[in-house]
Amino acid sequence: MRRLFAASAIAIFTAATALAAVAAEAPLIERTKLFGNPSRSQGRISPDGKWLSWLAPRDGMMNIWVAPTADPTKARPLTTEKVRPIRQYFWSPDASMILFINDKGGDENFLLYEVDVATGAQKLLTPFEKTRVQVFGLSRHVKDRILVGLNNRDAHWHDVYSLDLKTGQLSLMLKNDGFGGFGVDDQLRLRTASKPRPDGGTDIYRVENNQVAAEPQESIGFEDSADTAPVGYTADGTTLYWVDSRGRDTAALIAQDTRTNKRTVIAEDSRADITEAMESPITGRVDAYGVNYLKTEWTALDSTIKPDLDFLRSHLKGQVSVTSRTDADDLWTVAVDPVSGPATTYLYDRKAKRLTKLFVNRPELESATLAGMQPVEIKTRDGLTEVSYLTLPPGSDANGDGVPDHPVPMVLLVHGGPWGRDEYGYNGMHQWLANRGYAVLSPNYRASTGFGKKYLAAGNLQWGLKMHDDLIDAADWAVKKGVTTREKVAIMGGSYGGYATLAGMTFTPDRFACGVDIVGPSNLNTLLESIPAYWIAGREQMYRRMGDPRTPEGQAVLKAASPLFKADAIKRPLLIGQGANDPRVNQREASQIVAAMKAKNIPVTYILFPDEGHGFARPENNIAFYAITEQFLGKCLGGRAEPYGKAFAGSSITAPYGAEFAPGLQAALADHSSAAGAAPGH
Repeated sequence: MRRLFAASAIAIFTAATALAAVAAEAPLIERTKLFGNPSRSQGRISPDGKWLSWLAPRDGMMNIWVAPTADPTKARPLTTEKVRPIRQYFWSPDASMILFINDKGGDENFLLYEVDVATGAQKLLTPFEKTRVQVFGLSRHVKDRILVGLNNRDAHWHDVYSLDLKTGQLSLMLKNDGFGGFGVDDQLRLRTASKPRPDGGTDIYRVENNQVAAEPQESIGFEDSADTAPVGYTADGTTLYWVDSRGRDTAALIAQDTRTNKRTVIAEDSRADITEAMESPITGRVDAYGVNYLKTEWTALDSTIKPDLDFLRSHLKGQVSVTSRTDADDLWTVAVDPVSGPATTYLYDRKAKRLTKLFVNRPELESATLAGMQPVEIKTRDGLTEVSYLTLPPGSDANGDGVPDHPVPMVLLVHGGPWGRDEYGYNGMHQWLANRGYAVLSPNYRASTGFGKKYLAAGNLQWGLKMHDDLIDAADWAVKKGVTTREKVAIMGGSYGGYATLAGMTFTPDRFACGVDIVGPSNLNTLLESIPAYWIAGREQMYRRMGDPRTPEGQAVLKAASPLFKADAIKRPLLIGQGANDPRVNQREASQIVAAMKAKNIPVTYILFPDEGHGFARPENNIAFYAITEQFLGKCLGGRAEPYGKAFAGSSITAPYGAEFAPGLQAALADHSSAAGAAPGH
């Protein structure tokens, strides 16, 4: 532990000065304001324009609410979930009901429910055990049914059903024995089927009358398979849109004439893939597309929509997104993310060019001193560019040059996936950590998606190797810029970010002052053994990008990249959070590295939530874990921390091992246990 205190007196003095400035400039923001339920979120308008909907707490649990568009003050709760918050919902095509999916305890066996807007009557549409529903097709013009996929016959593959929304009847359309996805047109006809190939590529088949052709109409190689796929049809079915990286690095948006097969490039950008589009609810044609490199930039393709996008840009400051549109396309819901403040949702009347404010999702943060976020480009040691996002503690950068006046402690916050990315915008984790006195840096290391197939492929077989080097390079960049000092960098993340934390603590044990691993894998061989059956369609790609556990060579690659086998190298404090029902990163991934450290008498704190899966959906559990985390980081890096107080209220938190190694945790758990025991019914 000596190197933790090896900083010079000058470095200690300047860090203390910087933290004092933060404390004077920004009052401590309560965890509940950052991680508790938002007051409202996910604002939508019904297809007929008569109703507004959103998620909001009801008896402390996120539920669906509706209100007449003509009078949003007459809102009423529509659902009565009491155990698991609703996180995703959508309107039925005829606007008579709202549909939502939910699982049990984080097991990701999502079932589909409907609730009648007029009566509030709720029905489970997929009443099956150990089944994960997929929605394959919705139509603006077919109002009475949707297409869904169910894997209740074979857990690996989703059979396609037509679901009658009035009666709940499921009618089998296609028995699926090997297809990973389907293309559906606006008449809810199956048009294409995609099949994974043994080499990691994908074959695309034509479907007619629910029969799949014997031979593929085209094949996509492994190098393009992550960035190339058909994505939707126009309402008349004459144009099929693709995102396509074949013959280029970044994926372009392409329109294929289904009668002649002629293909036209609609949009492309050399910096980033085209991954976002706005489609007309009337014609189904793409009328605008978004490019997300440093920030999301929207470009209109249709002259009738350009004035609307210009109007929104001129009247709303921040990252603007259109979240729903009526069938008539006369009313939109629009969300604006100001980055250094909570998001606001508006109702936009296109004809009147009028914005009506509906809600701020976290109004309690409007008066808080929040931090800005700056996109930065960081060069890796081998010349790649990591698009990254830096947030500094409020009050630490008086001259506004993007660097704190004095180096401050920093948290390297690593995104999951790894096939995903961090983005510009309001980020609760960034705001929380910055408020506590830390700089926060989120790098899009190689293998991150959205930056072209070469950048994605640069991460192949590089878990714990060049992917980890990219994280070290990002930390070194921050030290060189004067953002932080080498001795005051922690690493933290969830899923792959949790893996990266464990890799940092084991492969480079002197590099980080401490680590926080949230649902991260420790042994890549056992990780791949336990992936859900319904991931089979992407299995070959995973094996080619990570290592093939079916071969001795692949097993060796995976073992070499597994932190579990280097657990005895850990010398800095480590905190682990895990959900007991995680179907992606099994609880074994946490328990086995904890056991290995325990066997070597290496301190580690292990927090387990019995009612969570891959990440923590219940705000009570998030608040509990982050309360421990900020005390942990405070001891490690010297930042601020809100006292535990009632942080564990309502949480299912358990600490199977190492509570004594986390500051104040034993006492907080004892207080929680005492309060729970004294409560009625305990």
